[in-house]
Amino acid sequence: MKKPFHPLIFLALGLLLGEHAMATEEPKFEILSQQGGIELRRYPAFIVAETTVEGDMDAASNKGFRAIADYIFGNNQSALAAPSPGSEKIAMTAPVTMEPVAPAAQKIAMTAPVAIEPLASAATDAPATSSLQNAKRWRVHFVMPSQYTLASLPKPNNAAVQLRQVPAKTWAVLGYSGFNTESRVQQKTDELMAWLQAQKIQSLGNPQLARYNPPWTLPMFRRNEVMIEIQQP
Repeated sequence: MKKPFHPLIFLALGLLLGEHAMATEEPKFEILSQQGGIELRRYPAFIVAETTVEGDMDAASNKGFRAIADYIFGNNQSALAAPSPGSEKIAMTAPVTMEPVAPAAQKIAMTAPVAIEPLASAATDAPATSSLQNAKRWRVHFVMPSQYTLASLPKPNNAAVQLRQVPAKTWAVLGYSGFNTESRVQQKTDELMAWLQAQKIQSLGNPQLARYNPPWTLPMFRRNEVMIEIQQP
């Protein structure tokens, strides 16, 4: 059974990520080029709090958000409080981002015989997975406010939440409004992939879905983005 959002998390998300929360920090970037609804952006390095969760897109989004929201709302050990115990609240940022990841490795019993067969070379410009539809394992992250470093960020009490520095990267980004069903997100991902192939731009890594609004935002006001890392032109 899916667990509903806690009402306090709904309230916090509405206050901090709603249309009128103009003070919410977003990662800075440089627009390298723009064509229609697609932008090529250069992001400097930033730090994320992330967790890996199982489930379909909606279930994973809720589960991942709850885990990281719990961390930034105070389930942590403040670096400033050491050696005395203490926690620290961290300001919410936007967007909340998720990407599909490969299923966890499983041990399988050995069998015989061992066989090999030749395969065509893998395409070098294909991401690790271009499919968000029907994915069952996801990485969800929040970008941490820019005043923090890895050393100054509070340490998560929940081992499922990890802090990581993402190096500077270049991204192709397709923005759109409306609801995010799995089929629609996949449609937008395919649209962005087709554009990159037409422009002969090499894609890297997995596509990501970035959402900027709480779930009750009217569809026409929702801000969504599909992002794919690319080789810098």
